[in-house]
Amino acid sequence: MADILKLLSDKTRLSIVTLLRDRELCVCDITDITGMSQPNASQHLRKLKSAGLVNESRRGQWVYYSLVKTDKPYLTCIYESLPDMKDKIEAAKGCC
Repeated sequence: MADILKLLSDKTRLSIVTLLRDRELCVCDITDITGMSQPNASQHLRKLKSAGLVNESRRGQWVYYSLVKTDKPYLTCIYESLPDMKDKIEAAKGCC
């Protein structure tokens, strides 16, 4: 549990988790919304995936990421406390 909470203590990873809370996104959407580079976003997503917090699915050349919500119930209160970012997600260019 400590390792998971330490992973989420990074502001960038917490922002990614917040974005993925409501729907899956591809890495290009995440970079568009956060303003970070694609390699940087991919590195954070890799860490989240290896901790079991994020799933990935490949569709053609695009990789989509979604939040794993059922595996770690102790994170539910954290996920529920995150700010709503639906407006930022809707404003994304949607490159995929």
